[in-house]
Amino acid sequence: MGERGSGERSTSDNQHSTSNCGHTEAGYTVLEHPPSPRLRWTSRTTMNHQPSTIEIWLIAARPKTLWAGVAPVLVGTGMAYADGGFHWLAALGALTFALLIQIGTNFCNDYADFKKGADTEEREGPLRVTQAGLVSSRAILSATAIVFTLAALIGVCLVARVGWPFLVLLVLCVLSGIAYTAGPFPLGYNGLGDVFVLIFFGPIAVFGTYLVQTRAFDFSVIIAGLSPGLLSVAILVVNNLRDADNDAKSGKRTLVVRFGKTFARIQYVLCILIAALIPVALVAGSGSHFWSLASLLVLPASIPAIRKVFAVSGVALNPVLAQTARLLLLHSTLFSVGWAIL
Repeated sequence: MGERGSGERSTSDNQHSTSNCGHTEAGYTVLEHPPSPRLRWTSRTTMNHQPSTIEIWLIAARPKTLWAGVAPVLVGTGMAYADGGFHWLAALGALTFALLIQIGTNFCNDYADFKKGADTEEREGPLRVTQAGLVSSRAILSATAIVFTLAALIGVCLVARVGWPFLVLLVLCVLSGIAYTAGPFPLGYNGLGDVFVLIFFGPIAVFGTYLVQTRAFDFSVIIAGLSPGLLSVAILVVNNLRDADNDAKSGKRTLVVRFGKTFARIQYVLCILIAALIPVALVAGSGSHFWSLASLLVLPASIPAIRKVFAVSGVALNPVLAQTARLLLLHSTLFSVGWAIL
C-alpha cells in the first residue's frame, strides 16, 4: 500500500490521476515522471522528494484534523475525573476509538470524493491521495475497512466494560462515518455534514468518553459536548467555505453552497460564540466548577481567525483551518482541566 505498492490502479483511476499531473494544490505539487505516471508531492518548505509509504498514509489520515477527535475525549475525561470516575485505561480506549473512527471517515471521504468527482485539479485544499494518484481507490477503500474494523474491535472491548449503551454508540459511529460521504444519501453532499460533526464530535463523543469511565449518565455531560461539537463544525465551515465554488460544480450541496458565503461566515462566528458560552451556562446551573470559565479565553483568541474568515476566500483560508483547530484544543483543554479542579 502507498506510493504504488498498493497495486496497479484501475484504468479509470489512472485516467483521473494522469489528468491531474503537474498542478499545485495547497502546498503540494503533483508531478509526472515518464515513462509511467509516478506522482509525488512537495511542500513549500521542504525539498521536492518522492513520498514514502508512511508519508502518503499520514497525508491520507489528515493528522492536523485529528484534534477534533481528541478534544471531546479531553472534555469527557475531565468531567469523569471531577465525578470521581476517572479510569485511565477506559479513557485511552475511548481516545483510540475516536481517532480510528475519524481516520476511517477521512479515508472514506478521500475515496468517495474521488469517485464522485468532488476532488479535481481545481481543488484548493490539502492534497488528497487518491485524487493525486498516490494511492489506488481499491487501496484506500481497503484501508477504510481495516481502520473501521480496528475501531469496532476497540469498541467491543468498551462494550464489555459498559454494556449495550456503548454498543449503540459504536454502531452509530461506524455507520455515520461511512455515510458522511458514501452511500445512497451521503450526509456531506446533502447539507447534513454540519449536523453529523456537531453530534458525533460533540455530545456523543463526550458522553461516550464519560460513560466508559464512570458507567453513569449525567445530562450536563451532553450539554458540555456541544462546545467541542460546535468548534468542530467551525472547522468544517472553513473547509466548506474554501471549497464552495468547486463543491457547487460537483454537486456537493453543503450549507455554504445552499445558503451562501455570508451565511457561512456568520455561522463560523456563532459556532465559536455559542461554544464559549456553554461553560457559562453549566457553571451557572451547577454553582461550581468556576475554573472551567478559563475556556472563555477562546473568544479573544478567535479574533484573528474571525477577521481572516471575513477577509479572504479560497486557498487563503487554509491557515484558518489550523487556527480553528487550535481554538478547539485550547477551549477543550481549559474547560476539562478547569472542570476537574472543582
